[in-house]
Amino acid sequence: MGTWDVGPFDNDTAADFCASLDEAAAHDRPRLVRDALARVLDADDGPLDQHLAVEAVAAAALVAARCPGGRPATSGYGPELSVPLLPADLRDLAVRALDQVVAERSGLRELWVETDRYPHWLWSLQGLRKVLTYPAPQPVARS
Repeated sequence: MGTWDVGPFDNDTAADFCASLDEAAAHDRPRLVRDALARVLDADDGPLDQHLAVEAVAAAALVAARCPGGRPATSGYGPELSVPLLPADLRDLAVRALDQVVAERSGLRELWVETDRYPHWLWSLQGLRKVLTYPAPQPVARS
């Protein structure tokens, strides 16, 4: 995997995932994001494939971009086309996927642990998690 920085879109696999989003019809993009997150959670108990983990991180970043306090997905390697509004339940799915990405069994984590950039990578994922777990705004009841 070609990786050039710690951001969620800063590697070849994430760039390919984003390209597949751009090629998909707008109504299919939320499903592709959900599928990337779900694949990490559905993986067996063995080592978590690094490519699945990378796609899940990119998907989580797209979900976080739609949350209050989220950073827009403006990387040159992120999707060029916008991802339509995503269902609210993807926030929880994204958090659980990120938890798997940083777990001991994660092949992606294993690669990063061996570098001096590991703390920076971990910090970037913690930033996504913080945005995803921030309480969603509650509708105001009108009388």
